[in-house]
Amino acid sequence: QERLVESGGGLVQPGGSLRLSCAASGFTLEGYSIGWFHQVPGKEREGVSCILSSGGRIYYADSVKGRFTISRDDAKNTVYLQMNSLKPEDTAVYYCARSFSANYCSRDPHDYDAWGQGTQVTVSS
Repeated sequence: QERLVESGGGLVQPGGSLRLSCAASGFTLEGYSIGWFHQVPGKEREGVSCILSSGGRIYYADSVKGRFTISRDDAKNTVYLQMNSLKPEDTAVYYCARSFSANYCSRDPHDYDAWGQGTQVTVSS
C-alpha cells in the first residue's frame, strides 16, 4: 500500500522551530515531487511549499519565505519541512502529498494523488 506518514508536529512557543518529516512507504519518493500543505478549521487546504524530483524548491506563501525550508533525502525516502521563527498564525494541521507528475509542483491539492494523515502544529505561548 502506497502511503505517506507525517511526523514532527507539536506545541512550540512563538519564535521556536520544528522539523516535519514525510516518510513514504510502499513506493519510492525518488522521481516524485512532494508538497506540504496546511489547513486550519473552516478553511481550505493551502499549499505551503513543494520540492521537485530534481530538488528544485517552491514556496507558495510569502509569509513562510525565509523561515521555512523544504528538503528531501531520497536515500531515506523522506521529505522534510524545517520551520523556524514560528508564529501563532502558523498553527495548522500540516500534510504532505505526492504530485501526479514527477517534476511538477502545484498549490492545487487536486494535483496530488497520495496524502498523509497530517500532523498538528500549534504555536502558542
